[in-house]
Amino acid sequence: MLAGNILKLSAEHSPNQLAIICKTGNLSYDDLDKLANRLAHGLLALGANKNTKVAIISENRAEYAITYFAAARAGCVLAHLSTRSTKKNLVDMLEKIDAEILIFESEYLSLIQKTIKHLPQLKQLISIDQAVPKNSQYNIRQFDSLIKKMPSHEPDVELSVTDPLGITFTGGTTGNPKAVLVSHLARATSATSAAVDFGITNNDVVAITTPLFHSAGLFVWFVPSVMIGATIVMQPTWDANNFMDLTQLNEITAAFFVPSQINELINHKNFSQKKLASLRNIGYAGSPMTKNLLNRARSRLPKVNFVENYGQSEICPITIRKTDHGDERIETVGCAAQHIELKIVNPKGDTATTGNAGEIIVRGKAAFEKYYGDPMGTADVFRFGEGWIWTGDIGFLDEEGFLTLIDRSKDMLISGGENIYPIEIENQLYEHKAVHECAVFGIPDDKWGEVPAAHIVLTKNTSVTANELISFCAKRIPRHKRPRVIKFVDKLPKTAVGKIKKRSLKKPYWTNCNKKI
Repeated sequence: MLAGNILKLSAEHSPNQLAIICKTGNLSYDDLDKLANRLAHGLLALGANKNTKVAIISENRAEYAITYFAAARAGCVLAHLSTRSTKKNLVDMLEKIDAEILIFESEYLSLIQKTIKHLPQLKQLISIDQAVPKNSQYNIRQFDSLIKKMPSHEPDVELSVTDPLGITFTGGTTGNPKAVLVSHLARATSATSAAVDFGITNNDVVAITTPLFHSAGLFVWFVPSVMIGATIVMQPTWDANNFMDLTQLNEITAAFFVPSQINELINHKNFSQKKLASLRNIGYAGSPMTKNLLNRARSRLPKVNFVENYGQSEICPITIRKTDHGDERIETVGCAAQHIELKIVNPKGDTATTGNAGEIIVRGKAAFEKYYGDPMGTADVFRFGEGWIWTGDIGFLDEEGFLTLIDRSKDMLISGGENIYPIEIENQLYEHKAVHECAVFGIPDDKWGEVPAAHIVLTKNTSVTANELISFCAKRIPRHKRPRVIKFVDKLPKTAVGKIKKRSLKKPYWTNCNKKI
């Protein structure tokens, strides 16, 4: 299926169904469909053609949804830029993808003005809202005026399901972000898979709480919700208190989170089961959810069905774990999602036996095409051939195909010749009532090469010493795996979707060391 047809079919089936609810106004499916067509014509009128790179930087709002389907119907490749971008980030991303058109919220005008002189290939700027100064030295078109006189029928652009659709950027938690290029077929496949596996229906009122510029919020939750014809509530940026208010106001039934959002929600000082009474389904992904956190979430939201998704930008859902898989599977990330093959291999590519850990590799029709502008990176991730993608994660499968995720291979540290996975230590730290949030990583050590260190955010109104936490871990895991250094911090650095940036935590410890992180 072409990406534009996902919206078209829902609009034909339920034209008057409310599609988008957001602070700037509500849209029916018929409204969204026609506005997407008008913007598609507008992009073509500006000189865009098939495969033109269009970029967008915006918070979650109706215009983002319009742009997504408009670019798809015009045959353009839409690149999704992080709203946390710095000047360097923005220049690097727009240069890498050769973007010719940039659609933006006026909030980011100052940032764009600092970068545009470095981007001679950028031909058109389009402001989503009306707050652009009239005396701007740049020729900036207004979103509304661009589409106002455009026809509402679908543009006549010849497209194939194998054509490129969009570019998202990896989180950059282990290095520079990569530009993940995907086709219409890949993201129609992943949307079908997610809609089925998460159990979304057209009766759901679905909250978008994670950024649409990230593949999880966009492809794993938003697009499947449109495909199924659900009503979508756009939260511009994450705020736990605001989410509770939106849920009560709109009777939200389903939401998608990263674990750090769940942690913040259930521990919020204003947490209200009454406000969240309509909530029935929570999907989550982005980083491992500890058993302790999941059990706390279940106790605070007893009527909610929690569905875990392990996935990556390159292929979206890889595994799904549902409540009906049973509590005996709670420490797994589930079994293969729809349309996905996965297996565990050793460094040479030989398949590991059941229960033995190794590299997780996956393949399927949802797989990305390439890292745009990075042939070496693309070759590396497809190193096993035959369409298999190296995920960079370590895990093992049980007899029934349920995957236990051990850790990122790049997060693994080697201490005295022993492999240590930080998540094993983090799981134990989270068992302590004083630990609100933590991150474990390797730091240099003259004797052992590397040893585990932990940065910890304490739960409010609690106290504990570093030595007490080290002893707490040493009683529960092998002594050589205990953290040697513990630092208490006010917060942990995170990406826009809530992943902890361990590379940032490691850097100060390795700065004066001859080894590379």
